[in-house]
Amino acid sequence: MAKGKPVFKGSTYRRCGCKGPATDDAGKPEFAADGQPKLRVLGDSCPELRKRDHGSWYYYVELPPGPDGKRRRPRKGGFVSKTKAEEEATKLWLLAHDGVDVLSDETVEDFLRRYHAERTDLKRSTHNDYGDYIERVYIPYFGKLKMRDMSIAPVKAMFRGIAEQNAVHKKNQDAADAALVAERAAHAAWKAGGPRKDPALRATWKAAQAELKAARAKPRYITGPGTQLKLKNTLSGAFKAAMAEGLIAENFTVGIVLPKYIRPKPLVWTAAREKAYRETGKIPGPVMVWTPEQAGHFLDLVTGHRLYPFFHLMAFRGPRRGEALGLGWAETDLEVHGTINIIEQLVTDSVEVWEDTPKSESGDRTITLDSETWRLLLAWRQRQQAEREEWEREEAKAWTNSGKVFTQEDGTPYHPDTVSQIFDRLIEKYDLLPINLKDLRALAASLSLAAGLAMKAIQALLGHSSYNLTANTYTALMPQFDRANAEAPLAVVPRASTTALPEASGDEVLNSVMEMLRALAPGSGTLIPKVAASIVAVVRGTDPTDEQPAGTPEAAPTTGSASGRIPPSVPMEDVA
Repeated sequence: MAKGKPVFKGSTYRRCGCKGPATDDAGKPEFAADGQPKLRVLGDSCPELRKRDHGSWYYYVELPPGPDGKRRRPRKGGFVSKTKAEEEATKLWLLAHDGVDVLSDETVEDFLRRYHAERTDLKRSTHNDYGDYIERVYIPYFGKLKMRDMSIAPVKAMFRGIAEQNAVHKKNQDAADAALVAERAAHAAWKAGGPRKDPALRATWKAAQAELKAARAKPRYITGPGTQLKLKNTLSGAFKAAMAEGLIAENFTVGIVLPKYIRPKPLVWTAAREKAYRETGKIPGPVMVWTPEQAGHFLDLVTGHRLYPFFHLMAFRGPRRGEALGLGWAETDLEVHGTINIIEQLVTDSVEVWEDTPKSESGDRTITLDSETWRLLLAWRQRQQAEREEWEREEAKAWTNSGKVFTQEDGTPYHPDTVSQIFDRLIEKYDLLPINLKDLRALAASLSLAAGLAMKAIQALLGHSSYNLTANTYTALMPQFDRANAEAPLAVVPRASTTALPEASGDEVLNSVMEMLRALAPGSGTLIPKVAASIVAVVRGTDPTDEQPAGTPEAAPTTGSASGRIPPSVPMEDVA
């Protein structure tokens, strides 16, 4: 044994629970008040202990004295063999000399709740998540164990249970998806029945609706890889704190293998994806992005809506939902620079709403507004002031001066979930391809990239702390720009024969090159057709004037709004 290593002190013994007559100091039998003989546990004096399979093995360990100087000799039994008892005794002794409080009776449940209460450094939303994990997941799986008895086995069992639950919920989701397809087909058949629809078709549709309702009533929530990783990391932090307190000797999340988490990347609503969605009702991915045409169509439809300035800000400048709703007039500069300062956000747990700092340090930022959003916010400020005057005059009530930019008619800030619900209803009302409100942030990033902004500038716009996060997550290229990138190498390589190019019309080739140039040099205006004609001429070996299509439109002047959707003088009206 190495010099300085403490010497193991302990012992093992065997005993049972058999009972026999109790005797006094003189060896005479003792009797109870009713005259019946008293009994005692024979313990290690039972004659049956001569049999190998009788009784169980116990240990006791001599530990260093406690803080009060008192002797500590923990005992434990119930082992099937002497070897097993010795192994557990040695393990306990080693833990004690590693600084673990092996005599603590604190349970995992009690420790986790205490740990949660002590984490005053967390943001409120994160603190709420920790509490949810503790009460809903950790405690049901291993909360009753004592901390000194904790091991990696219960943690593995927890994640196995989650995987088994996911499998059941996945079947429920698949059944719900199939029921939705059947319901849509039944509805289409009934709708196609003409003015005098067959009652049997309606009955089939109603039955399909009932089956869909029943399928959706079953639990379908999937604890995905991202949430599992959060569960592991949160528990790891708790175990590290327990190690620091001497409650455990190791972090039992080390060695836990989980499904690989890949951050979802935005998918563009291409024509093929739209066709599949219209047929099945299944959305291709968790983060969907409109094309510029689809985004413009949405904005045109909601131009008169009360929250049009809010949607425009989200779509083009990409603040988080809570950042936009938490924006105060004191943090806007609409007179000189056209900027907004993101220094706080509104956060909700679906019930309560509170103010908090941005998600990260880099989230505290200044965003420069585009000219149209700038003018929209100026018009919105005038509208808000008019609403305040009208409210105080006609309602005879005090208008709530919250200081927020986006408020309801009475001045109170919008609940974040209310705004998301309004957005969802607009999507449904106009039968648009579905995206979440937060997906407008991904749209802003993709539009900025397509317009030629550098990735570093997009990172600053979105307030990301990581360049890789921006590059890997929020940069779904639009299909037309993919085509331009594909054509770019072909256009710059001179060829001896004109047949080297695909058999396509002159305008088709020229348009492809112009798309490429617009992607590489946005805002070049009337120069694009001329430069494109020169490139195609070099490849074909022709005169540039021969490649210029007749009637090439001139670029519109760039003064004023890019779309001209809503000048400041036009009042915004709510959509009924």
